[in-house]
Amino acid sequence: MRPYIYLLIAIACELTGTTFLKRSEGFSKLVPSIIVVVAMVAAFYFLSIAIKHIPVGVAYAIWSAIGIVCITIIGAVFFKQIPSVPVIIGLAFIVVGVVLVNLYSTVEK
Repeated sequence: MRPYIYLLIAIACELTGTTFLKRSEGFSKLVPSIIVVVAMVAAFYFLSIAIKHIPVGVAYAIWSAIGIVCITIIGAVFFKQIPSVPVIIGLAFIVVGVVLVNLYSTVEK
């Protein structure tokens, strides 16, 4: 269970980094830029710990699906970037794909 906790921490760090990437305005603002770098380094550090025990494809699928759904929600709430219906349907397909990957993965965990 611990590797999945590390994966969730990695995802949270990546979401923080991506959110502040928008706020950094092309790395022209110092504090948001520093947060981006620190958060992304932390994200990859925790991901590297998680993939010691979770197959890399499964971990990356989870990372990608949770990340894209959450950053879409963050974009809608904080940046008023409201997704269209086709985008929401596409996100649903991504989530279903990740669920299938996790349910039917034949790679040893």
